[in-house]
Amino acid sequence: MSHKKENTDVLVQLCLQGKQSAQLEIYNRYYKAMYNTSVRIVKNSAEAEDVMQESFLNAFTKLHTFKGEVTFGSWLKRIVINNSIYHYRKQQKKKEVDLDDVMYKVEDNDGVVSDHAITELKAQKVMETMNLLKDNYRVSLTLHLIEGYDYEEISKIMDISYANCRTTISRAKQSLRNKLTIAY
Repeated sequence: MSHKKENTDVLVQLCLQGKQSAQLEIYNRYYKAMYNTSVRIVKNSAEAEDVMQESFLNAFTKLHTFKGEVTFGSWLKRIVINNSIYHYRKQQKKKEVDLDDVMYKVEDNDGVVSDHAITELKAQKVMETMNLLKDNYRVSLTLHLIEGYDYEEISKIMDISYANCRTTISRAKQSLRNKLTIAY
């Protein structure tokens, strides 16, 4: 039975009843966004895939704790972020550092770089430069600028004070500006 037209709330209820087709539909709706969230934190595609899969398992296992106070997607994203940060910190303790710095060049059929491609290259450069920041700067900027969390949410996620969070993000932005200035 297909659940493609079902509301997410209805799918969550079906998941609580153990319907695997509803779980698959939830997964299909959210996996790309959750993967992108994870890969920005763990900085490794294969590990991000593992973290995302584990996060979905956690979510389906703990679905009975979902109270509906936030959207299901927000609740799931919080699980992915927490798992990603935990995984990244664990990897740092093991000193398994991935140096996956790849520059993409996008050209049109004539070999001329288009305006869109230039914009994408600049965005890619910013993302690459963010990966060069200290871990706490990179994670806080990712949560703030890319994921859209506010200072209070970030301070809770990163287990730091509100003031420390604001200072960290401010310093991270300045560090990013400095590194981008040097790069250009």
